[in-house]
Amino acid sequence: MTFGGILTAMVTPFDANGELAEAATAKLVRHLLENGSDGLVLAGSTGEGSTLDDEEKLRLWEIGVAESGEAPIVAATGSNDTRHSVELTRRASELGVDGVLAVTPYYNKPNRRGLIEHYRAVAAATDLPVVLYNIPSRCVIDLSNELLAELAEIDNVVAVKQSRYEDIEAIHGLDLLAGNDDTLAEVLDAGGTGGILVSTNVVGAEMRRMIDEPENRHQLHEELADLFEALFVTANPIGVKAAMNMLGYDVGGLRLPLVEADEEEKAVVRASLERHQLLAAA
Repeated sequence: MTFGGILTAMVTPFDANGELAEAATAKLVRHLLENGSDGLVLAGSTGEGSTLDDEEKLRLWEIGVAESGEAPIVAATGSNDTRHSVELTRRASELGVDGVLAVTPYYNKPNRRGLIEHYRAVAAATDLPVVLYNIPSRCVIDLSNELLAELAEIDNVVAVKQSRYEDIEAIHGLDLLAGNDDTLAEVLDAGGTGGILVSTNVVGAEMRRMIDEPENRHQLHEELADLFEALFVTANPIGVKAAMNMLGYDVGGLRLPLVEADEEEKAVVRASLERHQLLAAA
């Protein structure tokens, strides 16, 4: 399977009690797929996967599979515990997802051999395609291009979500996906196939044009740059959840240790939405 296009890292809707809001989740899956998203990543960083328990993740993936039709659902099954990652990968595969996203193990700082064995174990737990998730800003460890090339030799490791800002290049055997909204244009220019993105929760159709209209790609990037900055005014997904609630999508609050945007942060988000005439449209 080739991974490409707009894969939205979907926020996870919570109800007033901070529990998974199933009806709102199903509605959001359908909305995003009707508005620029080719597929969805569920229970990733933007989906607050670090504070979802296993049963919540499984239910989230189950809803995604049920509501997505033929669009791919990618389950974020990675953690810093290989045994746990393997179990989540196995169980997600049984639910009928189309692929898994496996983040670089964080906090315990494995060496090169440990990273290779980790990904071999995760890949062996499924017949599905595995997307590596390289995000050194959160995980400390950076998967070098040399190491990515070695990991690409694992049969069902097929893509990398690249969330660093330097030394971005296509690796033989791996689809290259932008992991930062503001690098989508750069990644596409470098031979990337698409991105796993946050702002597409809000402007999916506009960002889809960056793929469909390469001649306008950098102009579109410049037009959206202030929105990318506003949605990341503080730790993700605080900004994008604030924006979605302002736009009338009932995604609820966040789970501690994340807190809702304060008034100053909301003002930054609101101002950007107004500049793009999104609030008027809502």
